[in-house]
Formats: sequence, C-alpha cells, structure tokens
Amino acid sequence: MNYKEIFELHHLALEQVEKYRKKRFIYTAIAGDKGKYFIGIAGPRGVGKTVLLRQLAREMDGALYVSLDTQNSSLDLFDFVKEVSIHYGVKVFLLDEIHYLKGYTEQLKKIYDFLGGVRIIFTSSIALWMLESGVDLSRRVKVIGMGPFNFREFLWFTRGITLKPLSIEDIISGNWNRQILQYEYLFDEYLKGGLYPFTLEEPQPYHLFKNILERVITRDIPTVKRDMKVEEIENIKKVVDFIGKSQSEGINYSSISKNTGITKYKAIQYVALLDKGFILNPIPPYGTNVTKEPKILMHLPYRLLYKSYSDCIGSLREDFFAEMMKFLNAKIFYLKSKRGKKTPDFLLQNHKDTIFEIGGKGKGVSQFKGYSASKYNKIVLSHPYSPGKVPLFLIGLLEKI
Repeated sequence: MNYKEIFELHHLALEQVEKYRKKRFIYTAIAGDKGKYFIGIAGPRGVGKTVLLRQLAREMDGALYVSLDTQNSSLDLFDFVKEVSIHYGVKVFLLDEIHYLKGYTEQLKKIYDFLGGVRIIFTSSIALWMLESGVDLSRRVKVIGMGPFNFREFLWFTRGITLKPLSIEDIISGNWNRQILQYEYLFDEYLKGGLYPFTLEEPQPYHLFKNILERVITRDIPTVKRDMKVEEIENIKKVVDFIGKSQSEGINYSSISKNTGITKYKAIQYVALLDKGFILNPIPPYGTNVTKEPKILMHLPYRLLYKSYSDCIGSLREDFFAEMMKFLNAKIFYLKSKRGKKTPDFLLQNHKDTIFEIGGKGKGVSQFKGYSASKYNKIVLSHPYSPGKVPLFLIGLLEKI
C-alpha cells in the first residue's frame, strides 16, 4: 500500500476544507463525543459528511482522513489501521464512504476488539451498512443520522440568521415568536433544494441532484446489494420515475407494481433500497384495520426533477414534514382515509399523540372530524401561513421530539 499517497491526499483534503468555516450543527456533538465506541454517520449524498470529516481531521490530534471511495475495495482495513497506528502514530481514523469497502463490518468489529486505543469515525451515503451484515456491532458502533439542513440551519448558513430551536411542545402550545414569520418568504427557496449545502455555491443545482440520484441507483445500491442484475437497475429507475411524476396520494407497493410492470415483491424490495439510499421515504399506516402498505413519499427535492414547483407543492409539503421527522427519529404514521372521508395527514406518537393536517390556506379543521379533542393534539400546518394555523416551516426549527 502506498502510505505516502494516502498522507498526501489527507493533507490535500485539509487544504481544501480551509474555506469551509461554518460547521453543521451536528459537528459539536460528534467532536465532543468521548465514548469508546466507533461513530458511524449515515446520510444522503451532498449533506456535507465529507466536509465534516475533514473539519474533524483538522482539529483532532493524530487524525487521518481517508476516502474509501478512492481506495481498492479489497483493502484489509484491520491491517491498514494496525500498520498506520503503529508506524505513524495515527489514533483517529476518519473513513469516508465506508460502504465501498468489502467486509467492512467484520473488519470494524475486529479493530474494535483487538486494536485498543484506536478510534474510528466513518460515513456512509446509504443506511444499509448494518442491515446487510450478520455482525453484531450494536455496542461497538454508534450510528448518527445526518440529514440535510433543517430550516433553522438553512437560515444560519445562507443568511447568518440565528434562531432558537423549538420543541414540539412549543408548536402544540403556540409558544413561538410571531416575529419569525418574517422569514417565511425564504421557505420556498429551501424547498426547491436549498436544504443541501452544495446549493450555497450552485444557484442552479438540479443537474447535481440528478447526478446524485443516478449515482445512488447505479453505484451505491449495487455496491451493497452485490447480486443485483443490470435490468434491476433500470427497474429501480422506473420506480423513481413513476413516483416523481405522480402526486403523493395513493403511492404504495400496489400502485408501483401496477404502473411499472414489476411484481409487488420487487416493488417492496426496491422501495426498501431507495429508502436506505435516502431517495424515498415510506410512511407506515396507523391502525389495525387498514392495509399494511406504506404511503411512499420522496426526499426533498427529488420530486422537482420530474415536475415544476407549482405542480407538486402539495406533495413537497408532505415530503418536507416526513423528512424532518425522519432525521429527528420521530415515529410518524399516515392516517388512511375511507373512500370520500376527510382525514388528517399524519399522526406523531409522542407523550400525547399529535395529528397534523398539512396544506395551503384552504386546509383546516374539517379534516379532524372523528378525532376526539381529549386524545389528540390537532395541528394545521400551513404554507403559506394564514392566521389561526401554524406555519409549516416551524417543523424545520425543531431540534428534537
């Protein structure tokens, strides 16, 4: 192995990250985590995982940044870490895109068990790394989800605006400062793709999102599901095309199968892969007397690769709500309606179940008929905001549930 080249790439990476002075909000928690476990950072392509690792490398003593995307996939990680730690004094290994490395779960376990004093922080653009392995890493690795900017982080990165985070209780009780309504006009920019850091430097980002989507489907997913056939990649593209061109209502395994010509079994499999690749976001139904099929949403802003903003704003609102909840590790369900019956959109299970209706100015309390006032908090999230409702963008100010 060419160690000289690896260290040269490390120093080049540190030089390139000099221009990124601002740090993602998650940086402090990761840098300050002193646990003995390794840390895995899983999140979509483009959210800044590489920049974060390089920022850590600049500020941590004895750290080495390695992009495994550029290394031989058959690299023996255990031998590499052992040799570099002994001969070069490296104690912190910052490994980017670890899923490209064959057998990385087994090697992580071996390093943890036999190489004391070594710390590893790694990233992956797919959340499949542990599900595809029989290796128990539960006590050895702490996995942290890193999503795109929430709206609060977007305001800080793009405008230097600092807002205090809200809690779900603040939103339920109306305990929020009405002065923040002055920032709602920026929410459209956010929904159109501004939630990704690379859009700070790219005013027309959709070709980049198209490239990311292509890479997830043709490279990331086959890297993990190594037995995937070429024709399956084309079928996965058909699934994404169908969902992107459709409204969010009524998209489930059955409708995907019917409209793409693939079996329901394959639809379930492909949705699961695209979920772990942060392209699709399936939301399970609530209740026992309903179909078990989830409602399948998309991650922002991939729907805009297929339809104009005005043509899919309703679906984008739902995509936003579900995406924020996903990266807050919140447990949400969609509320399935009977034919012709108005039903609110989502239920959030917290200390007191909260049901949400999401839409524009026209949506209101009529959707809540049949839901008792004593059991549920009932919230109408509106974009654009109208008096008596809660502005949708407040969900992007939540720090935790």
